[in-house]
Amino acid sequence: MTKDSAALAPGLDLRALAGEAHRVDDEIRAMRAAFVEAHAEEIYAELTDGRTRYLRIDELVRAAALAFPGLVPSEEQMAAERSRPQAEKEGREIDQGIFLRGILRAPKAGPHLLDAMLRPTARAQRLLPEFLETGVVRMEAVRLERRDGVAHLTLCRDDCLNAEDAQQVDDMETAVDLVLLDPSVRVGLLRGGVMSHPRYLGRRVFCAGINLKKLSSGDIPLVDFLLRRETGYIQKIFRGLLTDDSWHSRFTDKPWMAAVDSFAIGGGTQLLLVFDHVLAASDAYLSLPAAKEGIIPGVSNFRLSRIAGPRVARQVILGGRKLKADEPDARAIVDEVVPPEEMDAAIDSALARLDGEAVAANRRMVNLAEEPPEEFRRYLAEFALQQALRIYGADVIGKVGRFAVGSR
Repeated sequence: MTKDSAALAPGLDLRALAGEAHRVDDEIRAMRAAFVEAHAEEIYAELTDGRTRYLRIDELVRAAALAFPGLVPSEEQMAAERSRPQAEKEGREIDQGIFLRGILRAPKAGPHLLDAMLRPTARAQRLLPEFLETGVVRMEAVRLERRDGVAHLTLCRDDCLNAEDAQQVDDMETAVDLVLLDPSVRVGLLRGGVMSHPRYLGRRVFCAGINLKKLSSGDIPLVDFLLRRETGYIQKIFRGLLTDDSWHSRFTDKPWMAAVDSFAIGGGTQLLLVFDHVLAASDAYLSLPAAKEGIIPGVSNFRLSRIAGPRVARQVILGGRKLKADEPDARAIVDEVVPPEEMDAAIDSALARLDGEAVAANRRMVNLAEEPPEEFRRYLAEFALQQALRIYGADVIGKVGRFAVGSR
């Protein structure tokens, strides 16, 4: 062996060891996936006392870590993961994705878990007396005001163009719960606030999508952001709040309207797909930059084909096509387009049209026909794992690291 080849040998050994470690990890995950698939109902029944307790997704994975060591990462392991940037994590959320895919696929456990996510949050219940009395709740990412039976939700992250993170998800779910719990609210409206960001100073912006800086720094979790967002407040807007208050319906639901100023990027466009009426300024645009960022755009892959057609969906999701609000293909998502200066008047008119008992009943039936709960559950089960794999992809880590520098 030459001196040069001897110097290379340690590097070759390290690569071999890394490959062997990857192979072992893959085998363990395959066994874990098979175990959860085979025993999901029994595991879930054990964790929920025979489905008599409703555990949210974050509570479920913590309970599983205690009851079945090694099945999902422990709280100590997850705490260590949370302290690291995305590029330095060990990918333990993939194991959470394996577990949740198995649970969500199970015909009894899956629906029960989704029902748990549709119940009011403890935070909303604490804030409800204040909101009922004052009609105002101000949170870090969302401002909620009740005026004449309309709940105005304003996204108010003015410094980052309403980019989404875990705080925004928590605030939005709290606000949606309060809207649905307040009997004096008849309609909900979501709009972006006025920005202090230098590129859009003094202008309203709807939403810039996922906060790439937070993703790069490791602060966009699978459970508390990516899955909570889809199964929590977005599903509550679409399906309603599970209250079991009346034999008329298990759900408390209300009509919702979105008003889009400037743009709805990524998660902003995802949101629009569950609203009953979408109004946009004529200079606004929509996009789902999944190909650019490398992740899955939530439930848009499930919903957009149905709403806009499969070719447009592929162009937007796979090709990164932007839709101008006033172009024909955007009209599958946007119901009404007006000049920016006419937005306020158009909002008032649209809200009046949504305010009625027949509207509430019919939107419930339309939503049930368009998106049966079982189809949503099947999609979400696979999404839980595939999104976990994507956020640890080398391409994603490289891209978000570049996007995060000096970006929104």
